[in-house]
Amino acid sequence: MTLLGHDEAWRQWRDALSGARMHHAWLLAGKRGLGKMSFAEAAARELCAEPGVAQPTGPHPDVHVLTHQPKDEKEERKRDEGKPYEVRRNITVAQIRAMQQKLTTRPTLGARRAVIIDPADDLEKSASNALLKSLEEPPTGTFFLLIAHRPARLLPTIRSRCRMLRFPALGERELADWLGTRAPEADAETREAAARAASGSPGVALDFVQRDLGPLHTLMARIVREGDEALDLRGRLAEAVGTRPDRERIAAILDLARAVLANELDRKGRNGWPGLIDAHAALVRLAGEAPTYNFDPGLLVMEIGTLLASAAPASERADA
Repeated sequence: MTLLGHDEAWRQWRDALSGARMHHAWLLAGKRGLGKMSFAEAAARELCAEPGVAQPTGPHPDVHVLTHQPKDEKEERKRDEGKPYEVRRNITVAQIRAMQQKLTTRPTLGARRAVIIDPADDLEKSASNALLKSLEEPPTGTFFLLIAHRPARLLPTIRSRCRMLRFPALGERELADWLGTRAPEADAETREAAARAASGSPGVALDFVQRDLGPLHTLMARIVREGDEALDLRGRLAEAVGTRPDRERIAAILDLARAVLANELDRKGRNGWPGLIDAHAALVRLAGEAPTYNFDPGLLVMEIGTLLASAAPASERADA
C-alpha cells in the first residue's frame, strides 16, 4: 500500500530497481512521521523478492532492521512480554558489528538482502565509523536503507555514499482530510488543529489525535500570543502534561511546541517578532538535548513554557 505522499519516492525507487545497476545505499530523508520506515520495509521486500521464490508474510530473513534496543535487561523482559519498554538513546557499535557478522554469510532466500537503520541519525559516533566501512565496501547483494529525520547529523562521508530519497511534508488540508479517514473519532476542530501542529507530518498529526494533545496545543498557543506573566498558563500546561510523561510523550510535546512557534511565525511573518525566531531556535536546541540528558520532566515542561512565553509580544514590550 502506498502511503500518503510516497508516490514520487516509489517512482524513483522502482526506476532504480528496474535499471541495470541498483545503488547500494539509500538515504531516506524527511521529518519524523512521514512513513519512511513503512516505505523502507516495503521497498526492502521488493528488493529481496525473486520470481518463483515464495516470500514470507512475517519477518523476512533477508531484511535486517537496526533500531533502538531496550535499555537494560528489565526493559528487554517487558519487550518480550509485549509490554511498553524504554529504549537506549543510540544505536550502538555492537549492533553494527553484529550486523556485519551476518553479512559474511549468503542471503537466505535469494541473491539480495537489505539492511534498514532507523534512525541512522541516532548512531553512536563509533557505530557511524563502523558502518562507513560497510558502505565503502558493501558485500555482494547487500543494500542499505538509512532513515534520517535530520540528515545533517550524519557523517558527510556517509551521506556522500548514499542516494538521497526525500519525503516531502504535506499540506494542512491534505492532512486534515487524511485524518478524517484514519481518526474518524476526532472532530473537525481537532483534526484541523492536528494538521496545523503537525507541520506536514501525517505521523505527528495522528499522534496529536491519539495522545490527545489538543488541550496542550490550546495552552501553548495562548502562551505565545498572550504571554504568561503570572505563570498561570505554564502551571496549567505542566498539569496537563502530567507528572511522569514517558520519553515519547516528551518528544511529542517538544515537536508540538516547535510547531506552535512555526505556525505563529508563518502567521506573523519572520520580520514580525524576533522573539519568535529566538524561541524557536532555543526549542530546537532543547529538543536535540532532551534525548541525551536526564531532564526532570516537570522542569523541562516549565522550560518549554518559558520559551513560549518569551516569544509573546507582551514579553518584547517588557524588554524594550
